[in-house]
Amino acid sequence: MAYDPGLAELMRDDLADISGISEKKMFGGIAFMLHGHMVCGVHQGGGMFRIGKDAEAEALAIEGAGPMMFTGKRMGGLIDVSDDALADDDRRAAWMAMALAHARSLPPKA
Repeated sequence: MAYDPGLAELMRDDLADISGISEKKMFGGIAFMLHGHMVCGVHQGGGMFRIGKDAEAEALAIEGAGPMMFTGKRMGGLIDVSDDALADDDRRAAWMAMALAHARSLPPKA
């Protein structure tokens, strides 16, 4: 099963007015990048946000978030969110703000 294109569209809309956003196929889904750094993405069963290790506890405290696991290993600085949580505007906005702040703290990739 592929990722939910409706959830991808929600993220796309959230990021529409931000300069430097691009899309890339990743993790069996789609990722949204800011100047080459991953901000968020959609995969089968939900989505993910790269919020950075400093914001991880705050992001995980929001209902619907869990640690991001890939090939059986926890990926620090990323959270996994359920599809229901991703569809919730308020929760998605909170995670998106953390992810954008993290991406903006990094130097642009060439």
